[in-house]
Amino acid sequence: MQISTFVLQTIQMDTNVFISIYLDTRRSKANNKYPVKLRVFTKTPRKQKLYPTVFELTENEFKSIWLTQRPREEYKESRLKLQAIENKANETANKLNPFSFENFESKLYRKNGDGGNVFYQYEVIIKKLKANKQIGTASNYELSLKSLKNFIKYDKGREAIKIHFIEITPNWLAKYESYMINTMKRSRTTVSMYLRVLRTIFNNAINDKEIESEIYPFGKRKYQLPAQKNVKKSLSKSELKILFDAQPRTMEQQRAKDFWFFSYNCNGMNIKDIALLRFENIQQEKIIFYRAKTINTGKTDLRPVTIYLNSFAKSIIEKYGNKNKKPKALVFPIISDEEDEIMNFKKIKNFTRFVNQNIKALSIAERMTAEISTYWARHSFTTTAIRNGASMEFVSEALNHRDMKTTQGYFGGFEDESKKEIMDKLMNF
Repeated sequence: MQISTFVLQTIQMDTNVFISIYLDTRRSKANNKYPVKLRVFTKTPRKQKLYPTVFELTENEFKSIWLTQRPREEYKESRLKLQAIENKANETANKLNPFSFENFESKLYRKNGDGGNVFYQYEVIIKKLKANKQIGTASNYELSLKSLKNFIKYDKGREAIKIHFIEITPNWLAKYESYMINTMKRSRTTVSMYLRVLRTIFNNAINDKEIESEIYPFGKRKYQLPAQKNVKKSLSKSELKILFDAQPRTMEQQRAKDFWFFSYNCNGMNIKDIALLRFENIQQEKIIFYRAKTINTGKTDLRPVTIYLNSFAKSIIEKYGNKNKKPKALVFPIISDEEDEIMNFKKIKNFTRFVNQNIKALSIAERMTAEISTYWARHSFTTTAIRNGASMEFVSEALNHRDMKTTQGYFGGFEDESKKEIMDKLMNF
């Protein structure tokens, strides 16, 4: 049996989207009634979806309630409720440009006011990130949301159920920043990360037409994110030699040292990318791979990273690599294909912590910096390569940066000896 064509009025949102109330007569219920559904139809692509309502009616009841211009008194309440369903669908679809069924469904079935609720928008993005297997980014959003809720509880003295975008003003953000730095003793890097996430929430809400751009609290003459200090994160040539020649006190320190210098020798590759390496990425003494960080964010300009393996990098693969060298096999036993994304995310995080803790212990034992981490390997690669004569363009490509300013931020500057040598040669003409 075909879907009933009983319909009072089709309201055209634009030339492509049509919304109406339908009686689905394909199959009757046990009470001999049919489900009343919301019908959404698009011409391009030609697609129809039916959404359930709470109504079940006979064909005669549907005619009396929906297909008549003036329903009897006993049917007026049902008529108004059906009109409310259709009106809400129309309003929802009107705000979507372009229209998509996915966005339509997410907005149609949420509670009134959710669109302007910052907490709700956080949860929507976190859910999308997890579905897209971006576990690390989702974790950053969860930490930002937790910090936001903690501040509101601290400020108001009670748990926060919601906060509307309009409540977050430049003054509010300045107060939130002060709370994180002075009360919670968060680093400026952490504060900046949390606030960048919140700024992204605002930008998404504006793009989705959930809020007006006039209430945007960030930017010039409004609230500006705290500037991050340009803290040294690279080792000098002499410091690299000291660390490389250092004798580890434990097997753990040896393993950490090996992987730290493997990262350094592989264009400053981060631990996640090292963990995700497969033998198919190793081709003719080169590693060719896509950074996990850019697979989702740079789909329109996705470029592979090419690393030429030196003897040290090869020795680490030989020393710690898996015995199974089939193309699809993982190079290192850091994660497992048998585990899900969340478990492997935790394993990568734990291995990064393991390397950081032990390379720091080794550095301190050699009376060097206590701030060293895996991140320093990337900065040290950049700085050493440039000091050895590599162009900024070469290093930018090696790091897979799209913006030269990002690469410049990794460069630790020139050592005093290099500066002195340059100055001494100024008159050599």
